[in-house]
Amino acid sequence: RRNLPINKIISSMPVSATLGINERSNAMIKAGKKVYKFGLGQSPFPVPEHVVEALKANSYQKDYLPVRGLKELRDTVAVYYEKTQGLNFTGDDIIIGPGSKELMFILQTVYEADLLLPSPSWVSYAPQAAITGRKVIWLNTERDNKWLLTPDTLEAECSKDPDRARVLLLNYPNNPTGYSYSACELKALAETARKYGALILSDEIYGEVHHDGDHVSIAKFYQEGTIVSGGLSKWCGAGGWRLGTFAVPSNLRKILDAMAVVASETFTSVSAPVQYAAVTAFRQDKKTDGYLLHSRKVLKALGTYCADTLISAGAKLERPDGGFYLFPDFSPMADKLHKKGITTSTEMCEKLLEETGVATLAGSCFGRPANEFTLRLSYVDFDGGLAISESAKLGADAELGTDFLKKTCGASVEAIDRMAEWFQK
Repeated sequence: RRNLPINKIISSMPVSATLGINERSNAMIKAGKKVYKFGLGQSPFPVPEHVVEALKANSYQKDYLPVRGLKELRDTVAVYYEKTQGLNFTGDDIIIGPGSKELMFILQTVYEADLLLPSPSWVSYAPQAAITGRKVIWLNTERDNKWLLTPDTLEAECSKDPDRARVLLLNYPNNPTGYSYSACELKALAETARKYGALILSDEIYGEVHHDGDHVSIAKFYQEGTIVSGGLSKWCGAGGWRLGTFAVPSNLRKILDAMAVVASETFTSVSAPVQYAAVTAFRQDKKTDGYLLHSRKVLKALGTYCADTLISAGAKLERPDGGFYLFPDFSPMADKLHKKGITTSTEMCEKLLEETGVATLAGSCFGRPANEFTLRLSYVDFDGGLAISESAKLGADAELGTDFLKKTCGASVEAIDRMAEWFQK
């Protein structure tokens, strides 16, 4: 049979690790096995009801919308960034895509530059660069510094070739670690990026689920060189709606124009009803504020419980700042793992799944060395609607303790307890 001319780079790549573990988990559950789904990072919370009603009300919308997005939505997103971060964008600086993931891919398609990735980083950044033919340069981070990129590390890389075109992809609150940057840390990184003219793609998809509501955009310190990426998937529970946003400063209009050209020849435009509903989401009224308040409270309480439990079991990590991820390092248990025949993070996750039913992802999926015993878990296996409702009944100032977590997030509590017991054994 004649060989099919499939792109060699793509043919050698597996399906995205996060999607792969989700499909595997579902298959195991269908086969009757007990599985705790800590693999896929999907928001556990329902889409706010008033946003759902907006989608219903606009279900009749059937026309193709402008490639860059519905004007009302683009204007609303610009106002959203002004209200939440004090950033000076207009609707003309915004482009709407079918998820921020697609917009990131298009950016790498149109902008010829090396991609600078702090290690660890989300699983799809590097594969997208490989597909588009971009060079990936991994920037080392340290566990004891919460895996955060430092200005010195960025300086060391950029100074090798000061005039080289680069995109620094910064994601925070971070997937896979759950950690974020302070304003001072962001300002220092921004100064280094400006010094070398590096473009920053700031993936702030988890900004609204910073556990204390203290997210700061690096664009406040380097707006002329920062593209801010956002969307509905993580803070609005609408991952399957597939709506992402890029805010591109006006001085980088050529990039936005080029992205619009690619969009016109690929996805054409995002679903019309979803765009109209997104206007309601980005306006963030009192209903949205209440939804976010209790989402953050639940995530903070559960993230704290999970981190403290794993720390007690011997893992190296700190409590998360935002999102719904932990990136524990079990290297202190290396000798015990070796005696069990486990030498890589992948083998560790396989054994963990086989013997406890807890599905996680190996640290090597996120750019870490294969023999480093790190893993990512997404503590989202619970009914977010129930958790928000019960938190709201207790009131804005109520502490959410262990009894609350066992009642509303029982599967996640059980999963983390089983993990801790397995590692202790």
